[in-house]
Amino acid sequence: MAQVTVTIDGKAYRMACEEGQEDHLGDLATRFDQYVGHLKAQFGEIGDLRITVMAGIMVMDELSEVNRRLKSIEAEVDDLKRGRDTALSDQTRSEEALASALGEVTAQIQDIAAKLNGRPTPSAN
Repeated sequence: MAQVTVTIDGKAYRMACEEGQEDHLGDLATRFDQYVGHLKAQFGEIGDLRITVMAGIMVMDELSEVNRRLKSIEAEVDDLKRGRDTALSDQTRSEEALASALGEVTAQIQDIAAKLNGRPTPSAN
């Protein structure tokens, strides 16, 4: 397991993480430190624990909003997929109806051509 030292609110914390995740953990700590810094700038020194809890709640609030948006997008994608499936099904039915109509028209044209040429129609056999 890898070891990383991250700094949050000017304090160093040694943390363990999976091999290869060191940079990711460092980035997460940096982003969290920005929340802490923002809150300290806004509220001043109100205690490390309170600032940390407030920053954690802010992160969870953003995560909640992202999850809500993700669910909304997933529902929209599902609706689009259903619409696509319906459109494809409609298109298939239309193509089958068109092919059938063309077949009927072709048969009628062949019958007319045969009558004009004085030959028996193919359907008469």
